[in-house]
Amino acid sequence: MDPKPEHEVRSVSFASYLRLVRENRNFRRLWMAQIVSEIGDWFYTLAIYSLLLQLTGHASSVALALVLQVLPQTFIGPTAGVVNDRIRRKRVMIAADLVRVVIVLAMLLVRSREMVWLVYPLLLMETLMAAFFEPARSAVIPNITKREDVIVANTLGSTTWSMNLVLGATLGGIVGALLGRDAVFVLNALSFLVSALFIAGMQFAEPHAEASGRLRARDLFDYTPVLDGVRYVRAHRSLLATVFVKAGNLVIGPSWVLFTVMGQKYFPVRWHHLDPQRSAMLGMSMLLGARGLGALIGPLFSAPWAGHQDRRLRLGIFYGYLVTALGYVLIGKSGTVWFACLWAAIAHCGGSTVWVFSTTLLQLHTDDRFRGRVFSADLGLCMLTIAIGAYACGKFLDDGISARTLVTATGLVMLVPAAIWAWAIKLWKPSPVHETAFVD
Repeated sequence: MDPKPEHEVRSVSFASYLRLVRENRNFRRLWMAQIVSEIGDWFYTLAIYSLLLQLTGHASSVALALVLQVLPQTFIGPTAGVVNDRIRRKRVMIAADLVRVVIVLAMLLVRSREMVWLVYPLLLMETLMAAFFEPARSAVIPNITKREDVIVANTLGSTTWSMNLVLGATLGGIVGALLGRDAVFVLNALSFLVSALFIAGMQFAEPHAEASGRLRARDLFDYTPVLDGVRYVRAHRSLLATVFVKAGNLVIGPSWVLFTVMGQKYFPVRWHHLDPQRSAMLGMSMLLGARGLGALIGPLFSAPWAGHQDRRLRLGIFYGYLVTALGYVLIGKSGTVWFACLWAAIAHCGGSTVWVFSTTLLQLHTDDRFRGRVFSADLGLCMLTIAIGAYACGKFLDDGISARTLVTATGLVMLVPAAIWAWAIKLWKPSPVHETAFVD
């Protein structure tokens, strides 16, 4: 259907989030699945990093784990996109969750330094499952919500991710300290099982699957659908620009490395005679907490302003890039942990706005039959820049460049995607919304 006039779109308010969760059973179940699985993921991440440091004693083992958690999504993306556009995405999500139950439980087999190698293929397989699950989750939003609720659903999903970061990282540390790593692995496996049960209870139409033939094994190696997806995106200038937006958020990868180093070197929190190691951990946790807080509140303030107006969604991405750039430059100038946390929160207000607004534009302007491939490309490109950014940042730090210099440089580099996006906006020509099913 054609887009409704912008003045007819319902405004985004706090009540709209409550209404969506209360009235839309399908979204409520998908949202609950997100909550339990993401909190479990943060439990799991802390346990994995702790296990690797204990058994290897090398920080490089943690860096390799981080790369394995993001980079494979880039390479499996084309196949994941084809699968999500050929079969029911509900089934893809359930299958990915159930496979992850087995993968996480297999981590219990790692009991010694001789068995630590097993962590890496298990991490790789878990990442591949996420590469199938996440595009499916993004692609079904327009199928289970009304058009005016798409940005509401994306904003709620983004703020939930941020809250899960805070809760999962905190509770994971407590559970790991009190019950041990094995308990953390078991709880994460159970979280995927609960997620699969929530998704299994969803009932909604999937037009792309009804119009497709049966998926055969050889179809996974047939790149004709991938090329069709590339031609589709190239034919729609707005999609071609938007699919690169998350990849342009170049601070995501370096931030994990920089906040760890800056918490230790520049912003240790000296409180109640804490030893240096614990002071450094507290400083790092404050910076990461500020990042999560900024990501939480950013879309809550920007979404009501943008609504579903294409022009404002595009401008919001541009402003988000600029806010992120400013925040990171000011982190490098900060003299205290409190100012560093303030600027980190502001920076990630902009970053989360970029994420939510780009997702919304892709959902509103992509045919259902291509949506899996578009979101696989969107996620894959983003993960590629995250991996490159994290690796490059670690390499520069090892070469003696200070973290303050790098965090400032990271902010300045964000001006590049901002300038490219501003140029893209000028070339943008509105295209019709091809999707025909925005249902409750």
